[in-house]
Amino acid sequence: MELWILLIALILILVGAEAFTNALEHLGQRLGISEGVTGSIFAAVGTALPEAMVPIVAVLASSGSLEIRHDVGVGAILGAPLMLSTLTLFLMGMFAAHRRGWNSPFHPEPTGLRRDLNWFLFAFTLATIAIFVPVDWRMTRGTLALGLVLSYMVYLVLTIRASRGLVEEGHGTEADHPLFLSRVHLPDNLVTISMQLLLGLGLIVGGAKGFVYGVEHLASWLGISTLALSLLIIPVATELPEKVNSIIWIRRGRDTLAFGNITGAMVFQGSLLPALGIMLTPWVPRTEVLLGMGLTFFATTYLWLLARRQEIKPPHLILNGLCYLAFVVLLTVL
Repeated sequence: MELWILLIALILILVGAEAFTNALEHLGQRLGISEGVTGSIFAAVGTALPEAMVPIVAVLASSGSLEIRHDVGVGAILGAPLMLSTLTLFLMGMFAAHRRGWNSPFHPEPTGLRRDLNWFLFAFTLATIAIFVPVDWRMTRGTLALGLVLSYMVYLVLTIRASRGLVEEGHGTEADHPLFLSRVHLPDNLVTISMQLLLGLGLIVGGAKGFVYGVEHLASWLGISTLALSLLIIPVATELPEKVNSIIWIRRGRDTLAFGNITGAMVFQGSLLPALGIMLTPWVPRTEVLLGMGLTFFATTYLWLLARRQEIKPPHLILNGLCYLAFVVLLTVL
């Protein structure tokens, strides 16, 4: 029964995310903004929403014991940046190698990629520091959470400010597919785009609530910790399918959108959601948490170094995939 609940919830999440992302692309095109903004903000937030809603629903609105809800929330919050910086980049690199060749370099817009990685590493450092702050130091933890929220706001401002110049350089956004609601003879305008955004968000919220319920009962049935299961299954099941967008974009040579979809989601997942975890969960240095954070830092710093060299090729991303494999192996033996 739990598997059916997870499957139905996953379908709702994916359908909602697809509708949400499609509407965001059309909004970006209509507003005349750059691929950097669409990839790092619009598409990244849209494709990160399925996983983002899981910890929010788990912590704030779910049934079940408080400990299990916290485990699901923390697992979802920390599992996303880990998966994005490791497995997702690896898969994108492998599909690019198959399509474009192993020695064909990627060409994402360099300033946007470096900006995404810089802000993620800064925000994730604050989130990691908060892990070691005692729970009863509420003022300190609250200050760190506020710093995470403000860091994302500053990141948004800087990314949007860079948009005009990028559009002039030929990096303007173009939607790949017609607006879904326009296929049922609704006009392609801002009202219809807003309707599709709300419809997609509603499906995501409903699916996330069912997913939390299913994970809680599946963990009990399998006899493993809810935190371990959440770190492994929630990111892969809720966010990885949507990162197929990056694979499609990379195969079409739209490297800025492909990388921005991943690194922009990392900034979102590494700042706003840890702020929620700091304020509403114990947010303590458990073994699984430290392992995930350590590998996330390693994989992201490695990509940051490649971005500074401005030369990233598919073989470089094999190391990111090995980081995720190491995490799975170590998590199962702990």
